[in-house]
Amino acid sequence: MEIRDFEVYQLGSGVAKGQTWASAAIILRVTTSDGVVGYGEAVPTLRVQPVIASLREVGRVYRGKDPFNFERNRWEWYKHDFYLSESFESTTALSAFDTACWDVVGKVLGAPIHALIGGSFRDRVRVYANGWYQDCVMPEEWYTRTKEVVSKGYSALKFDPFGAYFDWIDREGIRLAVERVKAVKDAAGGGVELLIEHHGRFNPNSAIAVARALEEFDPLFAEEPVHPENVEGLAKYRQATRLRIALGERVLTKQHFVTLAQRGLVDFFQADVANVGGPTEAKKMAVLAEAYGVEMAYHNAFGPIQNAVTIQLDASIPNFLIQESFYDFFPQWKRDLVYNSTPVVGGHYQVSKKPGLGVDVNEKLLEELRVEGQEYFNPDEPVWVIGGTWKNTR
Repeated sequence: MEIRDFEVYQLGSGVAKGQTWASAAIILRVTTSDGVVGYGEAVPTLRVQPVIASLREVGRVYRGKDPFNFERNRWEWYKHDFYLSESFESTTALSAFDTACWDVVGKVLGAPIHALIGGSFRDRVRVYANGWYQDCVMPEEWYTRTKEVVSKGYSALKFDPFGAYFDWIDREGIRLAVERVKAVKDAAGGGVELLIEHHGRFNPNSAIAVARALEEFDPLFAEEPVHPENVEGLAKYRQATRLRIALGERVLTKQHFVTLAQRGLVDFFQADVANVGGPTEAKKMAVLAEAYGVEMAYHNAFGPIQNAVTIQLDASIPNFLIQESFYDFFPQWKRDLVYNSTPVVGGHYQVSKKPGLGVDVNEKLLEELRVEGQEYFNPDEPVWVIGGTWKNTR
């Protein structure tokens, strides 16, 4: 068996209101010489055209290769791409091919991916909601929306309460953030865990000021509290606060993770299977994290193929903490693309036992949703925030 061909689908359907980045998706379809089809997904965030170009470059290496040779195929691309270790476009393209190969192999062997990478450690995966707080600015809006989301059965919520502040935040900004967090906590009740998203937006001094103000709420973790390249700033933050640190969506290699773990700068690791090289590398990262006593909370913000393969990874690892889920807050077409087959029920995903990714893809929709060109860009609101929240007041 060899990879005979591949096709890249750039998908979209209008502008997603909640998450601008969710307006697009990049799906890879791989076909083998035996006619077996596998799917992967690459990350689009303001990089759609460069990522598509990178997929075509990686495809030149994967075409003609045996999809069972995960390590060898990855190594071949590593050999050719001088900048793999530093290039998000390269790693996400590699991830899509690796995921598609795992889907193929699972289908050939008649087994779900989790059965091939460690077996079943759990049948259900606990999730936290993200993407739920569109247009929330004032505390009362946060309170009302929290009630709605908790009523769906979620027992953990992640959110970014920092409005339009970037790099620094003043006392008024901290006061506003505290009011928003308090509103969420009051509405959610004591049985719901809070996770505070920072989006890597602060310098160390501002991040520390925020942490001291939020410690009273005892969040499960603070995610990316400082700019991700500022490792010394992260160390300063670690020394100054009791809050636990989660990070990883911008960590591209297992070696990068080790440099952080060796210094004790990460409590929960959020590797993204669509960023790091697919299930082959994402599983290794979970193993390394286990060795350092770090629990896994895979990053999972883009689309239904990424979501499906991430659930498969969650099912197989012992050091699982909790799983990010945008599923209920995706544009409807993303759910339809996999026949809405991974619903969140009672705050959990059920692990699919179907071969490969565990989902079927609606190939008719793949054709109907095809678009071209650059994705939507809003100069007044960064692509990484939840829509309508880049405000400090009404």
